[in-house]
Amino acid sequence: MRAPFRALASSGIAHVLFAFLAMGGWAFFANRDYPMPRPLISAVVQGSISACLTLFLKSGIEFLSRRFSGLATYWAPPVIACVASTGVLIVIHAASGTPEILKTIALPLVVSTSYAAIYNYSIAAKKGA
Repeated sequence: MRAPFRALASSGIAHVLFAFLAMGGWAFFANRDYPMPRPLISAVVQGSISACLTLFLKSGIEFLSRRFSGLATYWAPPVIACVASTGVLIVIHAASGTPEILKTIALPLVVSTSYAAIYNYSIAAKKGA
């Protein structure tokens, strides 16, 4: 039983699909008070953005953490990732007409920034920054 779970947990496709469903579901919930198809469009937009961010966040943090030294190694990569993610989310949601942009992006930003900070810390600690 452990082997199938381990394979699923290490699958990039599973991570991307989970991000799409979880954060798309959150966007639907955050925009539920608006008439259809607004909540559905917001869900598809957020799910798609989250899937893409999931693909690129790990490699982005790895790239950025190699570029800094000293104390900046610990804080700069996750801050840069958060600012970039925020910009992408706001611009795309504004362009797609998402009614509740701040509510829609709040949870995905907390989750992605937390992941970025924890993963970056593990990299920085290994290199002894």
